[in-house]
Amino acid sequence: GKNIIIDPSLVFENLRLRNTNIALQDWKKVILLDLFNLIADWVGPGVCDYTGVYCTPALDNKRNKIVTNIDLNHGYITEYLLEELGLLTDFFGKVKLMLELDLSNNWFTSKFPKVSVMLHLLKFLDLRFNEFEGTVPKELFDKDLDDIFINHNRFKFNLPDNFGNSPVSIIILANNKFHGYVLASLWKMTGLEEIILKNNRF
Repeated sequence: GKNIIIDPSLVFENLRLRNTNIALQDWKKVILLDLFNLIADWVGPGVCDYTGVYCTPALDNKRNKIVTNIDLNHGYITEYLLEELGLLTDFFGKVKLMLELDLSNNWFTSKFPKVSVMLHLLKFLDLRFNEFEGTVPKELFDKDLDDIFINHNRFKFNLPDNFGNSPVSIIILANNKFHGYVLASLWKMTGLEEIILKNNRF
């Protein structure tokens, strides 16, 4: 957010929305393609009126609205996913009740979004059909997740020793560059209903 200059004449409903606006404007700067012009109206102080941005009253102060959901699914956004999204502290860093993170069906290009590991109550993670690359943090498989969809990306790593710790019912790893051996710990996943590993390098 260091390169974002906020017009001092703009009046925001509260400081949290002002900080969120800084993060969104920083994010907007690195979006290379917005096929359906979803973010064309991401201007001005009315953050809660931006397309795909949803606000609800803050749990600690019902009089203040905060951003609680950003939905750009199927937006076919091309960009480098900024680590600076941590500025969305109400949405990511300090969020208490976030159960689902869905960034699927876009063209996000970056490393695995580690913010998903920070979300303590997260149950559903969907990163499929993007251009994420590199490794996946082993901490992901110790989280109490119900569903993990990270297929159709460019992730490349060996399944970690704790892979079998995951309590997921569905995990889809297909169409990546995972390699090595499918570990025996897989059989510890007693709640598993579906796993798809095809088109990798196991």
